[in-house]
Amino acid sequence: MTYAIIETGGKQIRVEVGRFYDIELLAAEEGAKVDIDKVLLIGNGETVTIGQPLVAGAVVKGTVMRHFRDRKVIVYKMQPKKKTRKKRGHRQEVTRWMVDEIVAK
Repeated sequence: MTYAIIETGGKQIRVEVGRFYDIELLAAEEGAKVDIDKVLLIGNGETVTIGQPLVAGAVVKGTVMRHFRDRKVIVYKMQPKKKTRKKRGHRQEVTRWMVDEIVAK
């Protein structure tokens, strides 16, 4: 069981081969191959390689499946006894990314 911890979009994600993940929007078309080289940790069975801060020469290769907008997040602000209320919504642009291979040199 090979896994890696990568950093993308300001977040750290644990990824495995053959699974897809919803990450921050990538500037790539659907079906394009995208490599992420910010690999913080690689685990392969019983061996674990920890980067300081990144694992040298490690790359996680994947394919962009599609782009879409995530669920709506409601932001509601209220000041009690002041009759002040603000209700706003936000939908984040995300990319569904399939992990094809984890390469460690």
